[in-house]
Amino acid sequence: MVVRVDLMISLDGFATTTDQTPEVPFGEDWSRLVGSYVATRTFRERVFKDTSGAGTTGIDDDYAKAYFENVGAEIMGAGMFGLHNFPDDPDWRGWWGDEPPFRCPVFVLTHKPRPSLEMAGGTIFHFLATTPADALQRAVSVAGGKDVRVGGGATVVRDFLKAGLVDRLHVAIAPILLGRGIRLWDDLRGLEAGCTVKSETAPSGTIHLTFQR
Repeated sequence: MVVRVDLMISLDGFATTTDQTPEVPFGEDWSRLVGSYVATRTFRERVFKDTSGAGTTGIDDDYAKAYFENVGAEIMGAGMFGLHNFPDDPDWRGWWGDEPPFRCPVFVLTHKPRPSLEMAGGTIFHFLATTPADALQRAVSVAGGKDVRVGGGATVVRDFLKAGLVDRLHVAIAPILLGRGIRLWDDLRGLEAGCTVKSETAPSGTIHLTFQR
């Protein structure tokens, strides 16, 4: 069992965008940040249910495949689930659709717990007000020996990294500059100590950087 992170960031280290509008809720920069991942065949199949075979292959797709492999449980923040969109609506089911791509138990860290939410395809969202260590213990207990993925956002990932709870960190660095947002690397000086570091550059220009403890 491995505790792992896969996250996309900009060249200047930001994993979030700040140009959201009601008309474009993720912001114009979001498509630039995740573009190489969304373009892969694996993402199109897993998230868009596109079985036509369209999409990029190669290095980016290899990492997209690895993202979905052998995951027994997921941990994410309230923002990644979408609780910030409708924080006071008890019927809000997140922005992942009726059949989210996780297909395993997902533990959502939030200051406002709510009843668990069972979705199509095997995803069950559990809402917890707890520490990273406790959330990880709960995730491990239901993962069946498979990996636990800390999905995001950047603040949640940084909390797990600072607590020394992550075995493998993969960041896909998009060749863009965002200039502002939430930076992954803040307060993580010396993170690479004790890690084996691997770097690959895809034809898209995305740099895949992996830290393995």
